[in-house]
Amino acid sequence: MGKNKLKRFEENLTFRNLIQPAFDEVFRTNHPLKGHWRQDFFGNDHPIVVELGCGRGEYTLALARKFPGINFIGVDIKGARLWRGAKTASEERLNNAGFLRTRIEFISAMFGPEEINELWITFPDPQLKKGRVKKRLTAPAFLEYYAGFLVKGAPIHLKTDSLHLHRYTKAVIEKNGLTTEAACEDIYGNNYADEILSIKTAYETQFLKQGLPITYLRFNLGARKKFEMPPFEPDENLS
Repeated sequence: MGKNKLKRFEENLTFRNLIQPAFDEVFRTNHPLKGHWRQDFFGNDHPIVVELGCGRGEYTLALARKFPGINFIGVDIKGARLWRGAKTASEERLNNAGFLRTRIEFISAMFGPEEINELWITFPDPQLKKGRVKKRLTAPAFLEYYAGFLVKGAPIHLKTDSLHLHRYTKAVIEKNGLTTEAACEDIYGNNYADEILSIKTAYETQFLKQGLPITYLRFNLGARKKFEMPPFEPDENLS
């Protein structure tokens, strides 16, 4: 492990805006912040928006700057990446931006019922290999996690370079009778990207340089708590 990475891990321990729960705080138990993020972490009663797979926190930070009356939490497992987001938020005194280092599989241990008002999933691993479908962040098992902490009708945003993941998620939506609020398979090519969708992460910048179209979906789970897998097979021509 490089010295820079070790230094970042050490500095992460000093950030008030970065929560790094230990394994025994989230495995088959609930973290003390579950259900208490507003009062115990942000110190206000503002709505909370969560970004999954936030990386360096570009989206979380940009949204926090634009909407000071909303709280934002970026979630990722990579501590070295989260360091950048947490450090920038600290330097800019963005008190409405926080970061959480944990696996998405443990997310139910961190957020309580109807605690989160909106969810962003930005450029997740599309898990294209055979047998990895259940690992996709829009697979039924993950939607059940989200249903446990999202308010009813809360929007879920999926922004990805993977046309396969985009279409798979549409199949999940259709199979479960969910509501699609917006859908586009090329937000820049179709002039669909507004000020919010035009926020670019480091990954997105790389994908655009490669000429890959950026897709977008917005949907909600309604009142559903259980979800079924669609009869969807990968198209080998899609990434």
